[in-house]
Amino acid sequence: MTKLGLKLKTLFGTTKAEDIEEEMPEMSPAIATQELPTKPLGIPIAQHMSSMIRTQLNAGAEQSVGRQRDHNEDALLSLTSMLSYNDSVLPMGLYIVADGMGGHQHGEIASELAVRAIAEHVLQKLYTPLFSLIPYQPEFSIQEILQDGILAANQAILENAGGGGTTVTTVLIVGSQMTIAHVGDSRVYAVSLDGHLESLTRDHSLVRRLQELGQISPEEAAVHPQRNVLYRALGQGDTFEPELISTMIPSPGSLLLCSDGLWNVLDEQTMSSIIFSNATPQQACQELVQAANDAGGPDNISVILVDLPN
Repeated sequence: MTKLGLKLKTLFGTTKAEDIEEEMPEMSPAIATQELPTKPLGIPIAQHMSSMIRTQLNAGAEQSVGRQRDHNEDALLSLTSMLSYNDSVLPMGLYIVADGMGGHQHGEIASELAVRAIAEHVLQKLYTPLFSLIPYQPEFSIQEILQDGILAANQAILENAGGGGTTVTTVLIVGSQMTIAHVGDSRVYAVSLDGHLESLTRDHSLVRRLQELGQISPEEAAVHPQRNVLYRALGQGDTFEPELISTMIPSPGSLLLCSDGLWNVLDEQTMSSIIFSNATPQQACQELVQAANDAGGPDNISVILVDLPN
């Protein structure tokens, strides 16, 4: 059994947590892409629910066209749910940010299609089995479901928004398990209780690749004439590899999903200060968007902030 398989079996109550600790040390936030399981995983749902942390996810979301754009090519989805009965609790969350590109109509259609296609696939393949009158085992693993959802989104864009493309960054939380599927340069940050932000995703951009190769510095990347060029995005071809990350939620703390209209304008210290100066995720999202607009608002802005269980 792979380490990822062990971790997912723990999620659904089939392996003891102590066994996982021996097999898999705690991951750093810079988590490597994991190998997908080749077989569906057994899901004794009642056992899983009774073992989960008994607090809810709490999410806020906000969007703006910005100060310098005349239309919005971003799309987002924030879906938080919890199934609770007797002594059993199953918190779940599906969060998506997509930043369209390709000019008027093409970009906004591409981002909308991406969000809708991924949400439809996840709801059908994961939510329906878990929330049915008689719960049953999903046919595929969580990672396979997200990967197939992104592939479906890519195909939908190719067929319905020719010439358009989009980034997409998706976080799916089931209990204490978190899976990220990522293409492009929208980001997911882990926000610790001490105010530190750390990106859990890697930008699929030309300047990021040049930085990784040591050819340019972060300061040079910030003003590079091709800083908006992506080498990986939905709608740009039939074959690509989404980045898939699976780990336990970085709790306690928060997750911040955002398009580059936020992170490319505000530094991490400013974002952290705003997050911790507001009482709720929704208020923090509103203040983050306002701060990006106050700083010039050069692009569309999309933000989702998720408070994680303690």
